[in-house]
Amino acid sequence: MSIGRTIRIYLDDGSITGIRHAEIVNWTGQAISAPRTQIKALAEWPESNKPGVYFLFGIDDASGSQALYIGEAENVLERLDQDLKGKDFWNEVVFFTSKDENLTKSHVKYLESRLVELAKSANRYVLLNGNSPQLSSLPRGDRDSMEEFIGNLRTLLGVIGHKALEPVASHEQVKEEKVLIPNPAEANASQGFTLSHKKLKANAIVNNEGIVVLQGAELSPKMTHSLAEGYKKLRQQLLDNGTIAEDNGRLFFTRDQLFTSPSQAAAIIVGYPINGRTHWLNAQGLSIKDLEEQTAP
Repeated sequence: MSIGRTIRIYLDDGSITGIRHAEIVNWTGQAISAPRTQIKALAEWPESNKPGVYFLFGIDDASGSQALYIGEAENVLERLDQDLKGKDFWNEVVFFTSKDENLTKSHVKYLESRLVELAKSANRYVLLNGNSPQLSSLPRGDRDSMEEFIGNLRTLLGVIGHKALEPVASHEQVKEEKVLIPNPAEANASQGFTLSHKKLKANAIVNNEGIVVLQGAELSPKMTHSLAEGYKKLRQQLLDNGTIAEDNGRLFFTRDQLFTSPSQAAAIIVGYPINGRTHWLNAQGLSIKDLEEQTAP
């Protein structure tokens, strides 16, 4: 059963592009987001002069994709001053500290290691950390407390606007190409679908963000002239970054890929315009369109 949460966000200058302070009610952690241009202004925030972990967001020069660097520091502001000089790619920082004094150097090193691991697994951003930091040794109680801290951190990071730690799909719903259809009352649950085209077969999960084509899904090697130019460019981009690979003339997805709509995903797979809402079918043979009509108010 899902439980609602209350989050407060304070806009320092009344602007959504300025410094923002975010917190979850009844949690000792806190987040601050700031544009690169206002790092010096963080000196007026005691929250920034504490041990914590931070995320630098920007654009990767090599690929042009969204990039991320994750770090830790005994004093976040001092480390950010260093990153102003040493790292050029980023334009926003989001850092997390504690309202009390219970977050230590060992704690933040543990958090850094786990957060890098989660960001790699989510694979939403180009991760610019050169090496995976070693996981620091903590007593069992401290380790569990840090895992709870990470859960709240992920929530706040997403609310601020970055899903860097969120996996694009949960594979618990898909087993041996069979899908488990959740109770319609569970509005946030993912649902599994299959697209069959000639000899091709692709599995996907529909969730709150769109549709996630799962690793191993096959694609047609051909594209028709009627396929939209934007889709052609996206398909080429997925080939260039390794999301789609070729093996003896066979194209397939090497990892899960999120698409904004069922039709976009289907067109990329079959190579021509197609109505994905009618062609993605669940285990009962119902299309996404059918299910939407069943649940419509």
